Amino acid sequence: MGDKTKIDWCDASWNPVTGCLHGCEYCYARRTANRFGSHMQPDIAYPVLDRPVRAAGISAGAIQPYPFDFTPTFHRYRLDIPARWTRPRTIFVCSMADLFGDWVPDSWIKEVYDACCAGSQHRYLFLTKNPGRVVRLIKNGIVLPNTIDWWYGYTIDGERELAKERPIGLKTFCSVEPLLRCPDAKMLDQIAMTNWCIIGAETGNRKEKVIPEKRWINLIANRCRDEHISVFMKESLRGIMGEDFRQEYQWG
Repeated sequence: MGDKTKIDWCDASWNPVTGCLHGCEYCYARRTANRFGSHMQPDIAYPVLDRPVRAAGISAGAIQPYPFDFTPTFHRYRLDIPARWTRPRTIFVCSMADLFGDWVPDSWIKEVYDACCAGSQHRYLFLTKNPGRVVRLIKNGIVLPNTIDWWYGYTIDGERELAKERPIGLKTFCSVEPLLRCPDAKMLDQIAMTNWCIIGAETGNRKEKVIPEKRWINLIANRCRDEHISVFMKESLRGIMGEDFRQEYQWG
């Protein structure tokens, strides 16, 4: 996490919340957190989804990136980071978590939003596998700022169904990463409902790792062209796409 990131569609990542319970086999974040985690036992437990979801920020007076490995964790001491970055950046919020997972308390999300507002010089990108939670937050009275610099994204991997409810009237994008199969009409229709599309291949050395075909990627890129949606292909696709590789942003 920090001012520099290897994620090629943003300038920086910021992780006031880490950890996730989705259980995706290809998750790079879980591998990282478990590798560099401190294997400590947290102090606070939230009974969510019939499982104890624990939370803590600073442990034993020391700032550690993953004190409780990939257990969902709130790092309150990181909330002031965007406000301290004076140069405007495009920030991926919670690259090591799903901020809108059902296990994340509304209060955590509200504090993250407040921290974003305190650093209003930046563009913020939120990405989730649970877009229906965003709709429920609005219904619960947690207002999502709808400015040109706040973007709400959801992940499409071809393995899970998206929630039927999606936020309306917000700047949205989709992340088709990893692309695990040839996109069908339903997947293409989901992509067409957004303003910007990121496409990427699975990384890592998983035994069942899927290498996408150029034909799959072209189906998405062609649909995006027809719908006037910008397409950003991650570096993991450069070798597959050759001269057809491109990286477009929805903003200038």
